[in-house]
Amino acid sequence: MVVAVRVVSYRRVSTDEQAQSGLGLAAQTDAIAAAGMRRRWPTPVSDFVDECVSGKTPPEKRPGLAAALEMLDSGDADVLVVAKLDRLARSMARFTSLLERADKADWSIVILDVDVDTTTSSGRLMANVMGSVAEWERMVISERTKAALAVKKASGVRLGRPVTMNPETRQLVWGLRAAGLSITATANELNRRGIVNGEGRPFTRSLVQKIDRSIKLNTVAASAAGGGEVL
Repeated sequence: MVVAVRVVSYRRVSTDEQAQSGLGLAAQTDAIAAAGMRRRWPTPVSDFVDECVSGKTPPEKRPGLAAALEMLDSGDADVLVVAKLDRLARSMARFTSLLERADKADWSIVILDVDVDTTTSSGRLMANVMGSVAEWERMVISERTKAALAVKKASGVRLGRPVTMNPETRQLVWGLRAAGLSITATANELNRRGIVNGEGRPFTRSLVQKIDRSIKLNTVAASAAGGGEVL
């Protein structure tokens, strides 16, 4: 016995004019209907619409899409079909997340304008290629960011959020570290003397390490500028 595929359609428009006049929604309806006829799909079991909703809005905050995804996740439908990728997701990261969700819950996605159809092997290949390209772009951006930060650090530019601490405590940390105490030993000594951090709590190894790094960065920056040590 062949079980008929249960299709859920999703449409979205982002402006008041489109929502009121039907512009955009009608075109999406026609594209989905035409694809259904070509593929011999039955009439969608449900049609979800988000009007006046930006594509940047997360899926869980779009009433229509959230309801469609809940229906698919619960097993009451098998395929989510949309006319265009930007109706579903405006970023590859969000699209990839939806693909992973579909794979986990065992339902499929069909996006007509980019020929993604995860009910077929070629469609899954296209989806995987798009996801791989998105991952590659994230890796390239990460590598470029790390390289830029390394250059700034080598130039003496302070990185990250500054550690706020009163001058006396910073001076004491500098003195203890200069005397040869380790990061852990410095934290223990500060706590032994009853000195607390800016939040009134005992010192931890990680906080002393941040202060120590901050002092060193200040010193490098001061040296680059032709000055002395700056605590």
